[in-house]
Amino acid sequence: MTINDTTDTSSDRQGAALAAAAVTVLLWASAFVSIRSAGAAYSPGALALGRLLTGTLALGAFSLIRRVGLPPRAAWPGIIRSGILWFGIYMVVLNWGEQQVDAGTAAMVVNIGPILIALLSSRLLGEGLPRPLLAGMAVSFSGAVVVGVSMSGAGGASVLGVLLCVLAAVSYAVGVVSQKPALSHAGALQVTTFGCLIGTVACLPFTGVLVSEAADAPLSATLNMVYLGLFPTALAFTTWAFALARTTAGKMGATTYVVPALVVLMSWLFLDEVPEALTLVGGALCLAGVAVSRRRPRPAATTVVAVSQPAVAPREEPTPAD
Repeated sequence: MTINDTTDTSSDRQGAALAAAAVTVLLWASAFVSIRSAGAAYSPGALALGRLLTGTLALGAFSLIRRVGLPPRAAWPGIIRSGILWFGIYMVVLNWGEQQVDAGTAAMVVNIGPILIALLSSRLLGEGLPRPLLAGMAVSFSGAVVVGVSMSGAGGASVLGVLLCVLAAVSYAVGVVSQKPALSHAGALQVTTFGCLIGTVACLPFTGVLVSEAADAPLSATLNMVYLGLFPTALAFTTWAFALARTTAGKMGATTYVVPALVVLMSWLFLDEVPEALTLVGGALCLAGVAVSRRRPRPAATTVVAVSQPAVAPREEPTPAD
């Protein structure tokens, strides 16, 4: 393979990862709009179980059609940890936390997750902390803070709600870092399907609540819960795993800072919630920071040292004998 072939292959991988990440953040942003509707009729645990159960059924059916099979043994530790922490605990405590604090406070606290992912992946996965990533995350986090401040209500935040959002951020970060090694042994569909299944099993204690609330919930809330399971869970978590397998966990975490900007735009379009000027500034900062974090570090300059050949003395012609 020539140097140009290697460059093209690397560019193709990065392009595919970026496209998959774009699908993920778009669907995760749409989830906030659906959670508003479903969360009015379903409690946090029931909503998480209904969402995960829908996602597991969809992923399981697709995996059977594709004849994916069981993941290798080496992938199971990461799948189990990410399934319990990210699919299970994260979804329950985030739903619960957002009922205790306003959306702005929740956005600010949960967005420490990408920072934790960068730190943990540097420490545990040896990914390093390149300057563009650090600079981009700093810009994006400041944008998330601006969005959060502009969206915060006048009332004080619940201490319990803030702690739940912190727990959600930690669960999310550890789940992502646990998932990354599993993707070196199994495919994105395998890791997502069985991670979602484990999260569903972890939420089974909420089965009774889900059944009782589903009987009284309006159809719109139930349809939103089904949407959450099919698209922001089944599809978006699969495209996330696909992208994560092709880039670093730190870059993927930083990419999720696009979500607050998209949530502002979607709320404007679909909920008629006109954002304030400060909110738009924060969204722009989030997007700018992600753009900075995706830049490649400049290669170190190399100095070419010219090595001169030693001069060869001219060959003396023998003088003829007298």
